[in-house]
Amino acid sequence: MAVRAQINDSHPTLAPQWNIDRIVADLRYSRGRPRHHGGRAVFEMPSREALLDIVNGFFAVLFPTHFGLPDLTDEGVDYFVGHRLDATLWSLLEQVKRELKLPHPRMERNDSEEAHRAFDITHEFASRLPRIRAVLEKDIQAAYDGDPAATSLEEVRFCYPGVTAITYHRLAHELYLLGMPLLARIIAEIAHSATGIDIHPGAEIGESFFIDHGTGLVVGETTIIGRRVRLYQAVTLGAKSFPVSESGTAVKGVARHPIVEDEVVIYAGATVLGRVTIGRGSIIGGNVWITRDVPPGSIITQAQ
Repeated sequence: MAVRAQINDSHPTLAPQWNIDRIVADLRYSRGRPRHHGGRAVFEMPSREALLDIVNGFFAVLFPTHFGLPDLTDEGVDYFVGHRLDATLWSLLEQVKRELKLPHPRMERNDSEEAHRAFDITHEFASRLPRIRAVLEKDIQAAYDGDPAATSLEEVRFCYPGVTAITYHRLAHELYLLGMPLLARIIAEIAHSATGIDIHPGAEIGESFFIDHGTGLVVGETTIIGRRVRLYQAVTLGAKSFPVSESGTAVKGVARHPIVEDEVVIYAGATVLGRVTIGRGSIIGGNVWITRDVPPGSIITQAQ
């Protein structure tokens, strides 16, 4: 405002000229041709803000006395859960519809088919919520049992970034399995921003999973993690390499990340790359670099 006032004071007849029409035209050109689906341009992308509200809604549904209303009674809790679940599912349905409207190279649907498909996906996701909650209770218990600093389950549920991240992940993973990779990835990136923990929604993670501290942890798309696994901050479960097509682009859908079997502990800064297997009950020390299979029951540390 100060710059504009100064210009107008010095030159009363001069107004700034931004050449808006030219810039808008150049931006249109840089965007390329509009995306179309069924003969119409697609402008309504899924909303990150809406998905954040949706995830908060599911947090409240899964744990109403913690993330719902502060004064819920035993009699009122089911009413609250039912009302919040209904509202949240309607919001999710809209975001599912938006992803389904995006063009797919091998799929053509009309509006009626999209509407039915969106309802089926949302309905199936809702039916999985009780199982998601049951698994999360085991994750929370694992965090409490695995951290001597934890004073209560409530502290773990409210304060541990690893619990927040795995809650987001278990919701996102179900959407990923239901054919909603964009919605799932947006939710995963919301979790990444909130916790510093980067878990691809395609990763398969067993129950009683505990991330201690967690900042900088990375888990790739095709990672498979067994039950009762514990990971620390800055662990990477990543890809060593991946096949490339004749055009030079990465080939999609190839298993390229580690398999971590049951009851493995991987300490801070360890890097495990490629489709290698960390055998059951192994302990991987801090800052170790692994690109080969590790037999069950191994203890791997840096050379002393």
